Amino acid sequence: MEFINNIFSILKTIQFRDIIDILAIALIIFGLFKLVQETRAVQLLKGVLLLIILYFISSLFGLVMLSSLLRTFFEAAVVVIAIIFQPEIRKALEQMGRNNTYKKYIKIFAKHRKGDEWKKAVKKSIVDAADTAILFSRSKTGALLVFERETRLSDIASTGTVIDAETSVALFGNIFFNKAPLHDGASIIRDGKLFAAGCILPLTDNKNVDINLGTRHRAALGISEQSDAIVLVVSEETGVISLAINGILLREFTRDKLIDKLEEFLIEDQGYYDDEDTPKKLFQRKVKDDK
Repeated sequence: MEFINNIFSILKTIQFRDIIDILAIALIIFGLFKLVQETRAVQLLKGVLLLIILYFISSLFGLVMLSSLLRTFFEAAVVVIAIIFQPEIRKALEQMGRNNTYKKYIKIFAKHRKGDEWKKAVKKSIVDAADTAILFSRSKTGALLVFERETRLSDIASTGTVIDAETSVALFGNIFFNKAPLHDGASIIRDGKLFAAGCILPLTDNKNVDINLGTRHRAALGISEQSDAIVLVVSEETGVISLAINGILLREFTRDKLIDKLEEFLIEDQGYYDDEDTPKKLFQRKVKDDK
């Protein structure tokens, strides 16, 4: 009874802010477990837990030197964990920065972020890319087109050749011709223009990717994981047209479906709206679509 009375005494002292504090810590711990799930960090985490258990055992049996050594390690644990889990922490922060959930509603109430000239250029680049993809699919010509969005890819562009030219089917055909010097790399499209070609992309770290996918598809998945770019891929072996979005590969596109999907991500999601649309109407439409 005394134990139960102590518990009730403690519960009576809990305030609303304490509940918020506990929930916040619980969410952080849940997020950490979700972050390291199915990654190499799981094995590192097991090693850290083993050291904690070893510390308690050494303290229990009075192993002074071992306890002191482990205590010193734990005092610098924040720095050590930041070094050990650097890839996972970086990935988590990048995902937080690329979260567009709140951005969509902010853009709805904002002024026109993109003008009609921008929309016209982006639409032209989408149609040119789709027409090129269909031609390449028939001729089994490999291609890799990266449509830049919020995340700037200037560091990736620096690995290739800056072109900064209007898009066209003929230009894409010359770049990805199998004997052209730039055909092996990726081309980056920025604001409706071909910004750079022959660029080197990072490969995906996902170990569960289909083993039948080649380097071109793995590079598309890699850059889509590390940025918010939309990547168009044409397979050299099968001619299949695919889109890599947020580390997911969507396949088997026709011309019309490809144009619709690219316009959805490159124009509608970028906060553009026509003059006859008001922010209030767009907000009501967005809420209706979400429901």
